[in-house]
Amino acid sequence: MSPSEIQNLAIGALQGLGATSLFLLALFIGFCVLLGFSKLRPTNRSTVVHRSLDELVGPPMTYLAPDVPRGPTDQLRTPELLEAKGREE
Repeated sequence: MSPSEIQNLAIGALQGLGATSLFLLALFIGFCVLLGFSKLRPTNRSTVVHRSLDELVGPPMTYLAPDVPRGPTDQLRTPELLEAKGREE
């Protein structure tokens, strides 16, 4: 077997492995994307797809707008941060 035949054989094997890997990767990503689209649509009790048990048996989900205050918590004045600040002074 000549060196050029061995080189052609190695290149062919690498091309085959690369093509197979790319095909399987594209197939996997395609299935993940296609099956993931079902999670983007709104769901309720009458739909076939339920993302969690809470969605199936609990009250309907209500989402807050981004500018709605979330409560009296001030993240910059937590007890841990106030304690750390007191140690620095």
